[in-house]
Amino acid sequence: MKRHLLAVSTALSTIANAAAAQESFTLDPIIVSGGLTPILAERYGRSVSVITARDIEERGLVTVQQALRAVPGIAVNGAGASYTQVRIRGGEGSHTLILIDGVEAAGGDGEYILTGLETANIERIEVLRGPQSVYYGSNASAGVINIITKKGEEGFRYGGSVEYGAGWAVAGNLSYRDARGGISLGLARRDDEGWDYSGSDGEKDGIDRWTLQLAGDYEVADGLTLGFTFRRSEETYEFDSTSYVATTADEYVVDDPLPYSDRDEQTAQVWAEYETPDGRIVSRLSFERTDLDQSYDGGAPTETDSQAVKLRMTYGIDGPVDQGNHSITAMVEREEDSSSSSPDYTRDTVSFAAEYRATLMDALDLQLGVRYDDNSVFEDAVTWNAAASYSFDNGIRLHASAGTGVVNPSYFELFADVTYGTPPYATTYTGNPDLKPERNRSFDIGLEFPVMQGRGTVDVTYFNETLVDEITSVLVAPGEYSYINQDGDSDRQGVEVEGRFEATDDLTLRLSYTYLDATNPDGSVEVRRPRHELRLGASLNALADRATFSADARYVAGTFDSQYFGSYATAELPDYWVVDVAAGYQVSDALRVTARVENLFDEEYYDVWGYASRGRTAYIGVSSQW
Repeated sequence: MKRHLLAVSTALSTIANAAAAQESFTLDPIIVSGGLTPILAERYGRSVSVITARDIEERGLVTVQQALRAVPGIAVNGAGASYTQVRIRGGEGSHTLILIDGVEAAGGDGEYILTGLETANIERIEVLRGPQSVYYGSNASAGVINIITKKGEEGFRYGGSVEYGAGWAVAGNLSYRDARGGISLGLARRDDEGWDYSGSDGEKDGIDRWTLQLAGDYEVADGLTLGFTFRRSEETYEFDSTSYVATTADEYVVDDPLPYSDRDEQTAQVWAEYETPDGRIVSRLSFERTDLDQSYDGGAPTETDSQAVKLRMTYGIDGPVDQGNHSITAMVEREEDSSSSSPDYTRDTVSFAAEYRATLMDALDLQLGVRYDDNSVFEDAVTWNAAASYSFDNGIRLHASAGTGVVNPSYFELFADVTYGTPPYATTYTGNPDLKPERNRSFDIGLEFPVMQGRGTVDVTYFNETLVDEITSVLVAPGEYSYINQDGDSDRQGVEVEGRFEATDDLTLRLSYTYLDATNPDGSVEVRRPRHELRLGASLNALADRATFSADARYVAGTFDSQYFGSYATAELPDYWVVDVAAGYQVSDALRVTARVENLFDEEYYDVWGYASRGRTAYIGVSSQW
């Protein structure tokens, strides 16, 4: 396997060197949803990566999990495809806030677990690394993933796709847009037959999911636009049992055809935005709601929901907001959430936030933010964020940021009063209503510089984060557990490298690398956070741009995980390489055929101890767009 990757690396290096003599060009700027209002990527001081619809199509990325694995600073792992967590810069999975069209994907106090979330009808995925609580509140302590769906282009458009391999998938979209607004509808269904997580070639654990997306906006009067988004998804997924008398990883996950889970997700948003005739004031009022219900083996579902009202106003100090060099934004937000797991309790927060942005000397950009959260059932919180970006005449850009984030205690941690099992083997959990929010403080500094005479860029960033008041369970009596805020710090630091190069007019090369050192307050290593993660990729256009070929290789090393078998030790997982390839051919202006292979070399590996990986799997598909 290693000789294959050595050949790939040598080829990429040779192509890059040859392309250095090519004529220079300028990469298109990207607008990201960083802060209280959008901002150009070249002016953004914080670390961000964007996965576009073109990236998704060229590389054959069919789930959000697959797309995120190519982003530096992110660890994506889980117990099979049905339970995948995302950790940014070594933070906990619950410290990453996942949004869909700006609305929280998880309801209540829950962490959003990625299962079959498909990329069909996604326009872009923005990954903001580092604390974002000033702008997005709790659970944005380590970063934010904002999934933005397609809203359609001007005119009447429609299209769809079909794919077959280890299961099948269909998707369709319909939209109309003119100068004043538009409406869009997206539908997707994927029935993935899955694989046997136990690795014994037994019953496959599949995922069946359908999703509906509806969005619209219209300028009803000059400067006044009304809009909405609505998303509904239902999913059933299967999983295997585990054995706590196992002595090896191969014995731990047991092939079991019975366990399954049902998920029902709904997110909705209605909004109104008004811009004054001179463009000096832009205001937005929105109402958002998230409902997520989940049940196991046909039992009663756990119902979680969140709803928020947000009022935001931006003032251009020296001219129109989108043209001036100085602006200030203020926001007031009220959010309430609940969970049927603790039906006697609700949590609500009233928040006040402000952000100042400035461009100085046409080279220096500043973003400063502060937020106060008035929490109803636990300690209030103040968070802040500062970022700067400076562009030199030679094309090098220096960016840096610092700030804080918070994660609120969960309902279970606050109010649990439950016993599992029967005496003498019963285990009781008791909540602690005196818990404080977990707090993260962070800084990073990076350089983005042009390479190959401007045909690409490389960004190298050092980050340092410290989590305090981390919540953990403790034994308070024989068979009884509760929760406390830990003493000491959980320290995380590392380096992120991201590069993209247009080696030729037809060949694009990609590179990302993450080094991470993450430890608990007692100095032990944090689990499920790779120390090294390297990704190499290439996309080639051929046959007069009618054909595309793409390959991505990922190397993961230095991952530790708890073994819930044998000695119950924390041990290092084996290193591994995985290679995926994809191809497409544009038969006509409206018709495209695709093919892709996951895990090309049929590598056997673990992301979590005991859970087998999927072997080599091939797919073919057809898509069209009018």
